Amino acid sequence: MEIPAGLDLVYSFLVVADELNFRRSAERLHVDQSALSRRIQKLEQTLGFRLLERTTREVSLTAAGRRFYKDNLALLNGYADSISAARGIAEGHTGTVRVGYMAFAATELVPRTVARFGKLHPHVDVKLRYIRTQGQKLALANDEIDIGYMIGPFVHSEYNAVRLASDPLYLVGPLNHPLLRLPSVRPSDLADADMILGDMEEWGEYRWRLSELFNGVGVALRVRLEASNTLALIGLVAAGLGVTIYPENLLAFLGRNVEARPIQHSDFRIETVLVWKRTNRSGPTQRFVEVATRLPAPL
Repeated sequence: MEIPAGLDLVYSFLVVADELNFRRSAERLHVDQSALSRRIQKLEQTLGFRLLERTTREVSLTAAGRRFYKDNLALLNGYADSISAARGIAEGHTGTVRVGYMAFAATELVPRTVARFGKLHPHVDVKLRYIRTQGQKLALANDEIDIGYMIGPFVHSEYNAVRLASDPLYLVGPLNHPLLRLPSVRPSDLADADMILGDMEEWGEYRWRLSELFNGVGVALRVRLEASNTLALIGLVAAGLGVTIYPENLLAFLGRNVEARPIQHSDFRIETVLVWKRTNRSGPTQRFVEVATRLPAPL
C-alpha cells in the first residue's frame, strides 16, 4: 500500500506491527532501522503510551498497540480509498455532472453529447434536468446545475459560454396555408398573421428573441394563442388556428399535418449556447464541456 501523505508515522507503526521485525519493516519502508525506531518513539511520545514491547530477541504489541493497529489499519485503508475516489473526481473519471437543458437542445445536442460522454467516461453520473433558459441562469448561480444548454447569446463576466448551434428560423403552418404557398417567406409577410407561440412562463427567452428580431425589421407579431409545450403548440397550428415559428432543429418532430418554410433573412436564427461558471473547474464538468464542444455540428 502506498504511504498516504501526512500519515507516515502511523503507517510506519502498522508495518512494524505487521512484521514484528524492525529489519524487515525498515526494508519495506526503504529507511534505515534507526530512522524507523525514531518514528515509532515519536509516535509513542505523541500518543502518551507504548505501542510495542521490544527486546533484543523479539518485538511484540502491547494491548494498546493491538487495538491501535486494528483501528488504524481500517482507517488507512479507508484514507487510501478516499484519495483514489477524490482523484477520480478531480480528473473527471468519476463523480457527477448536473446538466440543465431547454427544448431546442433536447432533440440532438444533449442526446449526442450524453451518448458520447457515457462511452468516454462511464463512471461519471450525468443528471439531466429540463429547465427553461431563464431558470437555468438562476440554477447556475445557485450551484444547482453545473452546465446549461440555453438560448443565446449569453455574456457574463462570471460565466463561460460557447455557441453550439445557430439554427435558421422557419414558419410552420397547417397544410396549404396561404403563407406557405409564397415563393419565399420574408419577415414582413408575417405582419398580419395569427401567431401561436409558446407562453412567456416557459418560452420567455425565445419570445424575447423573436420580438427583438421582428422589431428590428419593423414587424409587430400578432399573438393569437399561447401554449406551454411543443405538442400543444403544433396541435393548435395543425387545427388551422394560426402559424408559429420554429428553429430548424425541431422540424423533424412536427408531424404530418403541418409544413414549414424557411424565413428568408440572414438574422433570423436562434442560438444554443453551453454555459458554465468560470470558477467551476471540477473534473466531470470540464470533461463534459470538452465532449460537448468537440462534437461535430448536427447535420
